[in-house]
Amino acid sequence: MQSSYKTIAQPCEGLFKEKGSKFFAFAYPVAHVAEIKPIIENLRKKHHPARHVCWAYKLGYDGSEYRTNDDGEPSNTAGKPILGQIDSFELTNVLVCVVRYFGGTLLGVGGLIQAYKEATREALAAAEIVEKPIEYIVTLRFDYAMQTTVNQLLKQHGAHVVSQKFEIECEFLCAVPVLQKELFLQAVSQNADISILTIE
Repeated sequence: MQSSYKTIAQPCEGLFKEKGSKFFAFAYPVAHVAEIKPIIENLRKKHHPARHVCWAYKLGYDGSEYRTNDDGEPSNTAGKPILGQIDSFELTNVLVCVVRYFGGTLLGVGGLIQAYKEATREALAAAEIVEKPIEYIVTLRFDYAMQTTVNQLLKQHGAHVVSQKFEIECEFLCAVPVLQKELFLQAVSQNADISILTIE
């Protein structure tokens, strides 16, 4: 069973120049598709004179959710080579955008593919690649009196609290490593004073 995945620790950049054209690559760690559009829109504003902002992303622990965009470049000359490099580095939960400033000389299909590939490779080669455990998000609800018990269960199973609410009862959003999920849920279900609200 896959228990971890590789991604980048923080945003990073790369640059590739070819016949006057400049290809600026920007790589971002992302966890959800909702994060992607604002990043691309922000880049478009920042690089308003640029001819193209092409991109690709890969999401999910198994990299099953992905998309590419050529943004007006010939079909499959930009997004696909960008995604190819994300795959080559075996990464997921990553968005790479390449901003192209046209230098006046046409590069042809092969030249474009190479340029988008190289710019992406430059950015990802500069990244700090980290391995993260695959985690399930489990929401628990319990009385205040149970807080110590819950904290002990989390510690025993290598889990941690993502967020917490203290109202009439406590509500913890917990991240549980995939290999500990069944054992953790079993331990929690043996305690009648702790309710499992959601498992994602």
